[in-house]
Amino acid sequence: MSQLVPEHLQKTARGEEVTLLEAISEGLYEQMVRDDRVFLMADDIGVYGGAFKVTRGFLEAFGDRRVIDTPIAEGGFTGAAAGAAHMGLRPVVEMQFMDFISPAYDVLTNYIATSLYRGAGPMPMVIRGPVGGGNRGGPFHSQNIEMAFFHTPGLKIVYPSTAYDAKGLIKAAIRDDNPVIFEEHKGLYRAPALREVLPAEDYIVPLGEARTVLEGEDLTIVTYGAMVHKSVEAARTLEGDGVGVEVIDLRTLLPLDEDAIVESVKRTGRLLVGHEDTRTGSIAGASASRVGERGLAWAAAAAARLKTVID
Repeated sequence: MSQLVPEHLQKTARGEEVTLLEAISEGLYEQMVRDDRVFLMADDIGVYGGAFKVTRGFLEAFGDRRVIDTPIAEGGFTGAAAGAAHMGLRPVVEMQFMDFISPAYDVLTNYIATSLYRGAGPMPMVIRGPVGGGNRGGPFHSQNIEMAFFHTPGLKIVYPSTAYDAKGLIKAAIRDDNPVIFEEHKGLYRAPALREVLPAEDYIVPLGEARTVLEGEDLTIVTYGAMVHKSVEAARTLEGDGVGVEVIDLRTLLPLDEDAIVESVKRTGRLLVGHEDTRTGSIAGASASRVGERGLAWAAAAAARLKTVID
C-alpha cells in the first residue's frame, strides 16, 4: 500500500498532524486500497482533484474506472451510483457543494432510501460533500442540508467535527450496507486548531454513537459539526462562573443516539441544542421532543434551542 499512496497522503504514516480534510482523503484512499469495489464519481474529482482537493492524486493512483469525472448532473450520477450499488459495488458520490444535492432529492428519497424496504437488497453508497456557512458563500454554497433528509427512513446522516472522527466515520460509512449522507463543514476542513496525529492502524468510528466531549452537572449541550467547537468555547467560559456544562457531539444525526441525550439530561436536568441549520424543522426540535417523551421527569427546565452560523 505504501508505494501507492501519494506523498501528501502519507502524513499519518509519518506520524504528522493532519487536517480534517486530509483525514477524509486518507479515509477514502485507504478504503479504495482495502476494497476494490469502492469507486468515486462526481464532477471535477479526477483531473481537478475536487473543488477542495479532497481527491487530489486519486486519478493517478486508481485510474479513470475508479475515479470518474461526470457531467454536472447530480440526479443522474447519483442514480448511476445507485445502479452500481445494486451490482455489488460501493460508490462514493461527491457533491461539489452539498447545496447542489437538491436535483438528486427524488432518487435519494424515493428510490435509494426505500430500496432495501422494497426487497431490492442493500444499497451501500455514500454521498459526501461540504456544507456550512461563514465563508461568504451566499445562498448556493453555505447550506446545511441534513433536515431535508432527516425524516427519510432508510438513510443515514453523518456530520463529523474532528479529524479523528472524520476519518473513522467516512470509513465506517463506506463499509455500511445502507446509503449514507456524509456532511463536511468547509470551515473545519483546514482549521489549524483541528490538526491532530491519527492512529496509523486501521480504525473506524461506529455510526450512531455520540461522544461526550466535556462532562458537567448543570447543563447538557447537544450539538454537532462546527457548533461542537463553539459549544466547548461557551462551556469553558461558563466554567469560570461555576457552571458545569456537558457537551455531546452527536457525530451521527440519523440514527440519532437518543440514549446518550436522555442519559445526560437525567444527570444535568437542562438541555440546550445548538446547531447551524434552520430553527424550524431542525434537529433541535427532534432532540427536545425525545427528551420530553423520555426524560421529562428529570428536566428542571424546558429545553432550549440555539441557532447560529459559524464565523
